[in-house]
Amino acid sequence: MTDPFRVCFVCTGNICRSPMAESVFRAQLAEDGLDGLVEVGSAGTGGWHEGDGADPRTVAVLRAAGYPPAHTARQFHPSWFDHLDLVIALDSGHLRELRRLAPTRQAAAKVRLLRSYTESGADAARTADTGADDLEVPDPYYGGFEDFEECLDMIEEACDGLLTAVRTAVTARALIQARTSAHDGRHTTRPPHSPQHRESA
Repeated sequence: MTDPFRVCFVCTGNICRSPMAESVFRAQLAEDGLDGLVEVGSAGTGGWHEGDGADPRTVAVLRAAGYPPAHTARQFHPSWFDHLDLVIALDSGHLRELRRLAPTRQAAAKVRLLRSYTESGADAARTADTGADDLEVPDPYYGGFEDFEECLDMIEEACDGLLTAVRTAVTARALIQARTSAHDGRHTTRPPHSPQHRESA
């Protein structure tokens, strides 16, 4: 059985941007038929809102766009790197903090900016992925309802590109695991070697 591909979206308090991204991406996976192969979650770099629901404006924007708004905030823990395949930061501050928390270089390499998956952000992602301003999803918390709507638009666009990348990764993983299983099967079904005994004439 293929292991699920695990994605976690991370913002500051896990009540605005990352819950939006989680809801959007979960819906896209379901529409694409990948929901059984990919696990999605979200978290915040801080624990100020741990246990709370999403911001009411987040809930309202998600509902208006047809996304399920159910959510409980939690804080990201470095130990999660062990079982996650991608850790998606919503802005460059989250990117830096997550890479600082990463216990190894391999773990740090799992952290990406969400908007690096947009068409306009692809070149930056391939070069440095430094967290340029044009690759950030701005925090709508201190803004108005229109800022939350703009935030959702950015997230939807970026999640389209992320879906393509995850679909490719899931397909590649399934192929590798299928080849490994076939190779192991050949080994286990081959009869053990036994020396030939020649009978004397």
